[in-house]
Amino acid sequence: MLEQARKAPLGELLIAEKRITQAELDRALLEQGVSGQRLGKILIDQGSVSESDLLGLLSRQLSIPFVELDAFALDFDPSQQLPETMARRLRALVIQHEAEYSLIAMVDPLDLAALDEISQKLSRPVKAAVARESDLRSAFDKAYKRNEEISSIATELSSELSNQVFDIENLSEDDAETDAPVVRLLQSIFEDAVSARASDIHIEPEENQIRIRQRVDGVLSEHVMNEARISAALVLRLKLMCGLNISEKRLPQDGRFNVRVHGRSIDVRLATMPTQYGESVVMRLLDQGQQVLNLEDTGMPAAILARFKNALSQPHGMLLVTGPTGSGKTTTLYGALKHLNKPELKIVTVEDPIEYRMSRLTQIQVNTKVGLDFATVARASLRHDPDVMLVGEMRDEETVDIGLRSAMTGHLVLSTLHTNDAISTAIRLMDMKAEPYMIAGAIYGVMAQRLVRKLCDACAVDTPLDEHEMVFIKAHIAETPTPLNVKKHQGCERCNHSGYLGRIGVFEWLEFNESCLEALRRGDTKAFIEQARTSEYYEPIEVAAIRLALEGVTSLDEALKVAGHAEL
Repeated sequence: MLEQARKAPLGELLIAEKRITQAELDRALLEQGVSGQRLGKILIDQGSVSESDLLGLLSRQLSIPFVELDAFALDFDPSQQLPETMARRLRALVIQHEAEYSLIAMVDPLDLAALDEISQKLSRPVKAAVARESDLRSAFDKAYKRNEEISSIATELSSELSNQVFDIENLSEDDAETDAPVVRLLQSIFEDAVSARASDIHIEPEENQIRIRQRVDGVLSEHVMNEARISAALVLRLKLMCGLNISEKRLPQDGRFNVRVHGRSIDVRLATMPTQYGESVVMRLLDQGQQVLNLEDTGMPAAILARFKNALSQPHGMLLVTGPTGSGKTTTLYGALKHLNKPELKIVTVEDPIEYRMSRLTQIQVNTKVGLDFATVARASLRHDPDVMLVGEMRDEETVDIGLRSAMTGHLVLSTLHTNDAISTAIRLMDMKAEPYMIAGAIYGVMAQRLVRKLCDACAVDTPLDEHEMVFIKAHIAETPTPLNVKKHQGCERCNHSGYLGRIGVFEWLEFNESCLEALRRGDTKAFIEQARTSEYYEPIEVAAIRLALEGVTSLDEALKVAGHAEL
């Protein structure tokens, strides 16, 4: 069974193939004696051989497959997998079960002891395949999502808390003991969330358990642990990292801190809330290493993109991006700033928090604790000679007034507002005491947007529409393609069996034409709505979502959510 691995040592193979010299091998063996690392990894790190060349050589010499895990149909049935701690320790993953054996992807297929241990654990014969270590790490995160590791550390922490008095001093922010269970548990939670591309982490205490949830592509998934008593330890540690009041458990608190995960700097916004069984925590994760998207990469249709860029070229006026929380407004605005960011323009931003850092921009962080709110900073920013101002949110009447006046006095102002569509934006501003003539004189255009999940290319399947779906689509889109087909999600290893991978924006663009402006000046909201719906470039956001479904980018289910229908 394992005779395939009993061949010449790796170093001799590489020399025989003239991939390395004897001097390089001697240097690597010397380093191995000091560090104890695998010989192959040392040779790759030293630049003596590439990972692809090394793995290809092993595959040929040992007559075993070299698998590209991204394209391989992986078997992640938990009942057929190795325990997570064992898989990560041995750097081995069960990737396929045959009738007579199991195929194991490994970084080091020459590790006979590991193969024997795996065979005994699975109680069946095994065969080795070779895979890149980076691919295996990614596959581990998909197969296990660190749930076993998190549960193991949680159990250890619960036991520790029951055996000793909880020492607050040992959990100070600059505690050097990173092996403390609470530290390792939080690190594992963050690593799992970053690997899964989560935007938020929820820690929710219950009577006899603690629930940890992640929001990925707008959808929550959860991991439940029975160690309810660890909740207080987690919250305490997080409060210390934020510099919050650890003795106050009756009132909500919020703060922020920075953590490094997989070599990336992650800003964390934290909010606590007292609940029946302790304090609940929600953390928003902001990857500071993430690149700002170009406007072209947001999914904005070509016609809307051209109009939006034209609006950005205006010397003054206000552009608003609207939508609910988590609809991608900030991403669109930063794409606009990236488009505008030129040496001849002074750009000042007022944000809470600063989500992306960009050179040449003057970025100001709001701090309400010292009286530095949006209105105060926006007013002060006007004295810094800006050409373009970004105000993170039109949050109150004063900020709205300053933003509109700035747009009317020679500045291009970008901001966000929480409304469900573009047309209701002007009415919302009136509700915030803005004068209709100022709205008409300042606002050039409004972008409403949502995010929908993109179908996984690897597993989406073409599906004909049923009669009810056809009626629904034809009611929204007069000219529909023939035949009417959409794609539906199915689920595979690549998308973690969700059927979706990533998200894309759905956009609605409204420019105020002369009829709209005249209705606004009169304060006639009914006439404004009627005129806006006939605006030259306006198309309702639900229509844009349905078009994406017909193009196979998303599913009809996702489009229905934008259209306000849970089901047909």
